[in-house]
Amino acid sequence: MSDTIFSKIVRREIPADIVYENDDVLAFRDLNPQAPVHVLFIPKRAVATLNDAIATDAELLGKLLLASAEYARQQGFAEQGYRTVINCNDDGGQTVFHLHVHLLAGRRMTWPPG
Repeated sequence: MSDTIFSKIVRREIPADIVYENDDVLAFRDLNPQAPVHVLFIPKRAVATLNDAIATDAELLGKLLLASAEYARQQGFAEQGYRTVINCNDDGGQTVFHLHVHLLAGRRMTWPPG
């Protein structure tokens, strides 16, 4: 896998507005927010896409979602609601090939997204 901007954020080689961190997950505000709250949750161990995840990554994938929910509770919007999204590959809208979960909140989400 190539060295991505997210890998550089994990290594603290480039700055990011980090809002959450544990042993396995790092989260920071999206530079191009699509909602009042738009935070990206990434595994510290890089996996390029959801397609590249294997059975042994199941725990790590769960930790990403649990970290998102924990952050939503900590910030006080869990009960009101939020959206989590994983984009996969070009047609799925993935632009950085380091698996990540988008957490969007702070407004009513509609479908289709917009």
